[in-house]
Order: sequence, then structure tokens, then C-alpha cells
Amino acid sequence: MMPSIFDKIATLGPEMILGLGACLCLGLGLAPNIAVRRSCALVAWLTLLLAFFFIKDESSVLFAAAGMTAYIKRAIVGLGLLLLMAVLTLPSQWTGTLDEEHLHHRFDPALAFRGEFFAFFLLSLAGTMLTAGASDLVWLFLSLELASLPTYVMIAISRQRVEAYEAAVKYFFLGAFAVALFLFGFTLIYGASGATDFAAIRRSILFAGQPSALMIVGLALAVLGISFKIAAFPMHFYAPDVYQGAAAPIAAFLAFVPKTAGFVALMLLLNIPETLPPALLGLIAVQAVLTMTVGNVLGLLQTSVKRMLAYSSIAHSGYMLLGLLAPPMLIPVAGPGSALGNGYAGILFYLVAYGLATVAAFAVIALLERNGEEADHFDDMAGLAYRHPVLATILLLSVFSLMGLPPLVGFAGKVYLFGSVFSRANVYPWFVWLVVIAVINSAVSGVYYLRLAGVCFFESPKDRLELVTSPTRWLAACAAAVLVTALGIVANPLVSASRSAFMPPQPSSTAAIPPARSAAPASVPTWPTTTTPQSTSPTF
Repeated sequence: MMPSIFDKIATLGPEMILGLGACLCLGLGLAPNIAVRRSCALVAWLTLLLAFFFIKDESSVLFAAAGMTAYIKRAIVGLGLLLLMAVLTLPSQWTGTLDEEHLHHRFDPALAFRGEFFAFFLLSLAGTMLTAGASDLVWLFLSLELASLPTYVMIAISRQRVEAYEAAVKYFFLGAFAVALFLFGFTLIYGASGATDFAAIRRSILFAGQPSALMIVGLALAVLGISFKIAAFPMHFYAPDVYQGAAAPIAAFLAFVPKTAGFVALMLLLNIPETLPPALLGLIAVQAVLTMTVGNVLGLLQTSVKRMLAYSSIAHSGYMLLGLLAPPMLIPVAGPGSALGNGYAGILFYLVAYGLATVAAFAVIALLERNGEEADHFDDMAGLAYRHPVLATILLLSVFSLMGLPPLVGFAGKVYLFGSVFSRANVYPWFVWLVVIAVINSAVSGVYYLRLAGVCFFESPKDRLELVTSPTRWLAACAAAVLVTALGIVANPLVSASRSAFMPPQPSSTAAIPPARSAAPASVPTWPTTTTPQSTSPTF
């Protein structure tokens, strides 16, 4: 029996809680009382905590592994709490808020942005969580847009400077082009299969024996369009300007949330064919190499820390694109006790590792000011270890994790991700060269990461830096740094969670799926009912 729409809605408790919290923030943000308006931050905090307790593993799904959905939701809420701590005091620093709350005796709704800001924050997180649970093209499109559209406004209102407005406009127009591109790809996928449901599309491919040319072109266009979400070549051009123009906490939000939504969407789409056609394999491989190379080479030329982290974000998208070449297998090629052999699980692990390091780095930037502006230049960081040793240590841990040095979580993430691709070299020998290129790129990235660390620890202070009064940002930076270290030393729990996210669904869930419009046969291949025994503590 096919699950009804009510069964699907029953799995959306966390998303509905975030939506209700966003509506409540919008209402409270227009209250005449100042104390009520300031409570929007508390409402957003409680909303995320409540949503976390309503996340549960789904017993059956239409297409994607239920474990992935739960993993992404927990990662989004967990990192969302850290991001919320980083942005919590941001509305209090806006000129409009200061004027409205301290200079005007009469409430002016046009100057009150608190409610809108926290509502958009929650809606973007909800959109990313909905992406993880998508089972058809329409759902995927709407959830991707819900994850992205609020960020356009968040960028524009994050700073009362022309750079923020310029960044929002660039982000919006390139985003509109990307939406048109991947929506056209969705149209071709529908035209080739006669269905929008992922499982029905797969059935049509199995019936035909292989993906049609129209299907391959549709998937390729979808991949290129969604590349905007993950800041991958050739849709990466916006990232440096947007990261530099937005406030540092919002840049951290952009570096994790839309990227997570994009990679989840790519995993869902590219898992439709049982095996990737050679054309798509080549497209993703070339895109991955170009993305990581462009990001790292241009990162060497930067004098702005935020622009450097933007190019770093592009490079890390290139690393994670490699994981798409190693989709989950029923029997891991590296043995039942190994975490290798599953590039999708490697992507899930790496998203958390990258998100924690990025939040820590941007939180440090957000805590430093020079002449009333964010300390963004490399020279601003000179001698940071002598003036603020705790912040310098946090920044050091974050860049070392991004570089992939042990024992930090970034090292475990790269071993997991690259090892999964390398384990498929017995099928595709040229995967070895992809891993070699990735390792070389990681070494190249060490130049600008170590340059930032050297400036902080080995140069003399030049200009006087001011600390921003924000205990929550301090807490976010410290918590992220602790997790970066702890999850690197004890990585097995996160490895187990990411690996178990792709256990195949039960045959009963597949049998409940109706055939596509293209008249699939009554007998359709389903997942095998037996799996290789899994170790409770996977090792690398």
C-alpha cells in the first residue's frame, strides 16, 4: 500500500516546528514593546531545541535512505544552534535597530528587522531539512528554493553598507540563472521518464535498460544548476564578493546551509540511475578537479580573510564532489568493518567537519573590529596571538582542520572522503589520479592557511583591534573549536552515523511505489534483502 500524503506529513514535525517558530518571530518582531521584539532571539533558540527532539528515524521511505534524512536534520539543527549563537547579537548592531530602539520614542515598524531576520534564519534551515526528505522533483525544487531565498534578504540586511547590498544583488541574479538551469534539467528528466517521483524515474530507467540521452542531459543540467548552491565551478563566481560583503556570521551561514542543501540534492538526483553513465562520471570528475584547483589557486592571491575563506569553500566543494563518484554500495569494497567505499557517507561526514571549522573561523572574524568595521584583512590579524591568544588558537584549529591536519576532524573527513573514491579504483583506475589531484590541492591550500596562522602567531601587532561584546559569539567559536578537536580524536560515532545513513530501504517500501507513466513492467528489481553484517565501530 502506497504511503499517503498524511504519512509523509507525519515525518515533517521538525520542519513544521521551524515554520511555526518563524511565523512567531515575524509576529513578535512587530510588537510595539522593545522587550517583546528582543525575545525573537529566544524564540528562535527554543524553536531549534524543540525541533531537535522531534527528529526521528523514518521506518520506511520512498527512495532515499531514511538514515540520511535524519542525519541531515540533526546536523542542520546542531550546526544551526552554533550559527544562531554567532548571529544572535547581529540585529542589535544595525543602525536602524539602534535608531528605532534608542533614538525614537515612537515605534516605527519600517526600522524593526529582528523578526524578519530570525524568521528567515529558521525558514532557510527548514528548507534544507525538507531537501533531505525530498522524494520527487517538485518537492526538491521547492525545498531548495526555501533554503536559498531567505539568504538573499539576510545578506542585504546583515550590514548597513553598500557592499552588503551589492553582494545580495549579485547573489540573487546568479541564483535566478541557476534556478532556471536546474529547473530546465528537471523538465528534461520528467520528459524522459514521464514521472517526477524519484523511485518511478528509476523504474523507468531500469525498464529501458539504461538512461536515455535526454535523461543524461537533464541530469547534467540539474548538476550544473545546483552547483550554484555549493559554490562549485562554473557557478562559483559570486562566493568571494558575497562572503566579503555579508557580515561574517552570515558568511558562515552561507558556507554551510546552502552547501548542505545542494549536496543533498545532488546525492538524491545522481542516485536515480543504478550506475552513473560515463558522461556524468566525466562531468563530475572534471568539475571537481576544476573547482578545487580554481579555489585553491585563487585563494593564494587573497589579502582578505573572508575572501580567502570563500575560495576555501569553493575548494572544499571540489573535494566533496569527488564523493559523488562513489555512491553507496550494498557490499563495501573495503570490507564489512571499513568506513571506506561509500562516497555519499563521506560527504555527510565532511559537511559536518567543514561546517564546524568554518563556523569557528567566521566567529573569530565577527569578534574582531578595527575602526568600527570587521577585521577582514590579513594585516588586521597580525599579532593576534599576543593580543587575544584564545581567539588566535581557535582560528589556528579551524584552519588546520580545513587543511586536513591530524588529529582534527578535517583530517578524518579527508581520509574518509578520498579513501572512498580510491577504493573504487579497481572499477575505474583513473580515480587514483583524482585522489592524487585532491591531495596535491590540499597541500596547496596549506600555503594560505599557514600564511594566516603565521600572521597571527609570528608577526607583530600593527593596528589596535577591538573586541565585539558578544558572549554568544565567544561561545559559538569555543564550542566549534572543541568539536573540531574532539570529533577528530574520536571520529567513530560520526563515521558510524554517516555510514548507517545509507542502509538500503526495506523491499516493502519499494514495492509500494507505483510505476512511472512509461508503463514499467510488473516485475522490477528491488534492493536485496540481505546485507553484509556491519561493525558497530567502523574504522578507517
